[in-house]
Amino acid sequence: MLRYIVNRLLLMIPTLIGVAVLVFILLRIMPGDIVELKLLAEGGSVDVATLVAERARLGLDKSMWLQFVDWITGLATLDFGISMWTGRPVIDEISSRLELSLQVAVMATVLAMLIAIPFGTLSALFKDTWIDHVIRVFAIAGLAVPSFWLGMVIILTLLLTFNWIPPLTYTPIYEDPWANLSQLIWPAMAVGYRYSAVSTRMMRSTILEVLQEDYIRTARAKGVFEWLVIARHALKNAMLPVITVIGLEFAFLIGGLVVTEQVFNLNGLGKLFVETVTRGDFTMVQALVMLIAGFFIVVNFAVDLLYAVFDPRVRYR
Repeated sequence: MLRYIVNRLLLMIPTLIGVAVLVFILLRIMPGDIVELKLLAEGGSVDVATLVAERARLGLDKSMWLQFVDWITGLATLDFGISMWTGRPVIDEISSRLELSLQVAVMATVLAMLIAIPFGTLSALFKDTWIDHVIRVFAIAGLAVPSFWLGMVIILTLLLTFNWIPPLTYTPIYEDPWANLSQLIWPAMAVGYRYSAVSTRMMRSTILEVLQEDYIRTARAKGVFEWLVIARHALKNAMLPVITVIGLEFAFLIGGLVVTEQVFNLNGLGKLFVETVTRGDFTMVQALVMLIAGFFIVVNFAVDLLYAVFDPRVRYR
């Protein structure tokens, strides 16, 4: 296992380098000039010397190779550079929003698991009964309803029923847990519902498949209690593909809540991503892409390790 972990960690390095090269090249070949956009955004007049000086200040007058070397060198020392738009360190811009996006992703994942695992199991155990039909309708509705639309419905319901809307100012959970949860529980519910719908259908399918295995029939033939058969044998083995879905969805939520953040007025990574792409802020976009790619790599690595926990037959060498 130790050798496998070391090999996977070493493989992360060329993967991240490949992502860095790709995003750097794609951003540089895109049309547009951040200097002109920044200085001439409102139709003002700026002389050529000022434009040249600003490009030199941002390092855009260097060759692409030198720009890439400077950026990679900074990444190696965890220095993501300075935002070309705000002039603040990129790490400060991201860290102020990462906490919010990460908490919403964690809360949505927990809610999805609390819904998907019991509902998917019940749907499989009571196949083709009214319980199964209700849960399947619940899951299909979750797939069909966009999370941002559900978010708007939640806000309108709270406003019309209780004359209350979630607070617009983000409060860290360690400062005021109640104010924090009163703001973030609603976007977590809106996102977690769709998240749970995907996992519920996956859970149902895998439980049905596992229940046909020989070891399940053997356990039942030995007289093992049905709840032990489900909990100890069926549920544990059925979790493997569900873990994969949960892991990938969690990594996606870190930077993929663009519209939901707009609905709930959350200043998270998704909103920051859209703003920086619109402005052409190369430095910020590069850092955000690397951050999200890193999350995907780490989550996939954690999912692979969890396979061995849920299935003792899985051993890495």
